[in-house]
Amino acid sequence: MPWFTREKSGDKKPEKGESKVRTEGLWFKCDACRQIIWKKTLEESLHVCPKCGFHFRVDAMTRLGMLFDGPWKTFDAGLVSTNPLDFVDSKSYRDRLAAMQRATKLSDAVISAGGTLAGRPVHICALELKFIGGSVGSVVGEVLTRAVERSIAQRTPLIVVSASGGMRMQEGAVSLMQMAKISAALMYLHEAAVPFISVLADPTTGGTTGSFAMLGDLNIGEPGAQIGFAGPRVIEQTIRQKLPEGFQRAEFLLKTGMLDAIVKRTEMKRYIAQSLEFFSGPV
Repeated sequence: MPWFTREKSGDKKPEKGESKVRTEGLWFKCDACRQIIWKKTLEESLHVCPKCGFHFRVDAMTRLGMLFDGPWKTFDAGLVSTNPLDFVDSKSYRDRLAAMQRATKLSDAVISAGGTLAGRPVHICALELKFIGGSVGSVVGEVLTRAVERSIAQRTPLIVVSASGGMRMQEGAVSLMQMAKISAALMYLHEAAVPFISVLADPTTGGTTGSFAMLGDLNIGEPGAQIGFAGPRVIEQTIRQKLPEGFQRAEFLLKTGMLDAIVKRTEMKRYIAQSLEFFSGPV
């Protein structure tokens, strides 16, 4: 979380000509070890704490920058939800979408892009957690399905980086249908023998985990990522038992066979490149 983000009400304003050092947003505190980290140091370490290895959450655009070699081309950026249910809670779904679009500069909770990774052409889709919790609605489902179809047509490996709370309740059954839609598309990708690598970041939960995020030829978790379907409290209240230590963390899922690997963010690009070489041969 940001450190020194607010001035104290009693702070004296600088006199005319007097310089003032701004510290807002320059320092961050690690959520795990409480180490204070300079922003530039954190960026150079790909948003991983240099002391304890805690992985900070990163946005979808940053994620693409970590994986692509250079510039990339985005697809389907103009797709927007039609608000099929005219849903209203504390505010209308239409207003909520508009607010999220202004805040994130995205039309919905996913970026689909094409470029190269270690010299190999790939398609990468990254979910944006800041856009209504990275939830999957009709637009995200359509963008991911089009990415799968594009990968089949071009015989280009597909990588999906998930960070999501699951399906989007404001779209009801239309949202739930995306689980089957994307899964069916991935079946065709598998039949075409085109590699699909799924990267599960913190958090990946709900219907996202219950569908495409766990269907990769290779399922990779980031260290410490929360990965599951229902939340731990819901499960404990349902089964009336205490859950094991570290339940729904990537390390627990690796031990129980739900993940193929846990890879540090600083090693992720190299690991994926080596995996694609195994699947498809050298570039």
